[in-house]
Amino acid sequence: MRKLDSLKETHAKWDRLHKDIEDAGVLYELAKEEDDKGALNEVSSSVARIDKEIEKWQLEVLLAGKYDKLGCFLSIKPGAGGTESCDWAQMLLRMYTRWAERNNMAAELVDVTAAEEAGIKYASLRFSKEFSYGYLKGEKGIHRLVRVSPFDAAHRRHTSFASVEVIPKIDEEFKLDIKDVDLRIDTFRSSGPGGQHVNMTDSAVRITHVPTKIVAQAQSEKSQHQNKFIAMELLMSRLYSHFQEIEKEKQKKIFGEKQNIQWGSQIRSYVLYPYTLVKDHRTGTEQTNADNVLDGDIDPFIFDYLRGNKKE
Repeated sequence: MRKLDSLKETHAKWDRLHKDIEDAGVLYELAKEEDDKGALNEVSSSVARIDKEIEKWQLEVLLAGKYDKLGCFLSIKPGAGGTESCDWAQMLLRMYTRWAERNNMAAELVDVTAAEEAGIKYASLRFSKEFSYGYLKGEKGIHRLVRVSPFDAAHRRHTSFASVEVIPKIDEEFKLDIKDVDLRIDTFRSSGPGGQHVNMTDSAVRITHVPTKIVAQAQSEKSQHQNKFIAMELLMSRLYSHFQEIEKEKQKKIFGEKQNIQWGSQIRSYVLYPYTLVKDHRTGTEQTNADNVLDGDIDPFIFDYLRGNKKE
């Protein structure tokens, strides 16, 4: 049934695309006949949108890996740099949230821990839409920020680091047989955003797999039952990743290597001073509008990584 639903969705996408192309063609002919510049601009916008959709679907053909069609969990953690890195981690959280909004990928905040002075110590997003893991798998790694510190009275330049972890959201096909006796479930009061009810009841849930000591928690929902469901999803995904690493010698192509969150190990650099430039060190892809990138426009980096493009 899942395969059937996926095929129906794909068919519906191409039907919509075909209709959009036909509509744009008809509008263009009418606009040309009447020399309607407003309508011509509308056609231009439609063509640009259609072109982007085609590019996206062409990429989905490349996403043929075992896990690429799955949703995913994306987690962010600050590294070397103290308050600077905590603030940087929060900037990355906003970047991925905005990317999700731009691409209709429906990111849900599962868990967030605020830092003492500014920023966050940890955050986790849940992407449930198909191909989320395929698109975001290349984001895992160390992200480096260079800027003039807003926390430094002397206005000096600082370098901050944060790590991004991306793991596939395991569905029924990959479910693990985990014994209830191996799980410890704790409830606690949420410390994250979500309104009065969330913050004043023990709705947050933390689940620990005792044999491996792997932990997952969720605190974004009002209901303890909902948080337990999400935390179990995250735990299953982390356990699956853990067991795959053991059984297949830490498959580098799927789960990547653990790296120190510090200088020299970054996959991408975001420079805000003395010039503005975002550069992916694996593909060479560059964007000079750093503000736009931090507002979620990371498709050029994602697309070039998936195509295997490398710029000199």
